[in-house]
Amino acid sequence: MAEYTHVGPGLPPLHGARANALILGSFPSPKSREQGFFYGHKQNRFWPMIAAVTGEPVPDWADIEAKKAIILKHGLAVWDTIGACDIKGASDASIRDVVPNDIAGLLAKAPIEAVFCNGATAYKIYTKYLEPVSGIPAVRLPSTSPANAAWSPARLQVAWGTALAPFLRADGCK
Repeated sequence: MAEYTHVGPGLPPLHGARANALILGSFPSPKSREQGFFYGHKQNRFWPMIAAVTGEPVPDWADIEAKKAIILKHGLAVWDTIGACDIKGASDASIRDVVPNDIAGLLAKAPIEAVFCNGATAYKIYTKYLEPVSGIPAVRLPSTSPANAAWSPARLQVAWGTALAPFLRADGCK
């Protein structure tokens, strides 16, 4: 059985000056930390899903600049709820001793109007630590993790697309 490891800091937020919708994960996986970017595990369905809902081509797994471009072009921001924690491997269920990210600092830089949590753990951490600071209620969306096999890619696209549609921008501008 894997041992607990203290990991942090996580990744810095990705946002443009006009980002109005924030997508929060829980904490970067070992693959994401290795790659240095969000949703770095090849089996995570985040990038194909976000490409589908924005009408963009699916970026190559290793093409971080293409991934950044999708987020910035469409007025989105991406970050995690947790800045550091103790964790066993990549298991969200094992997370303990949470140090939340500085959402107030992000909100001072970007005009975030809506917060979307990628899965139950991100939502739980956000509502406990970050919503009291931000004052913005979060929408819990189904996790794009491959462990969430109950949600097909098509169902993920519908749920995420419906939630994000009012906030998506074609050029990152209003």
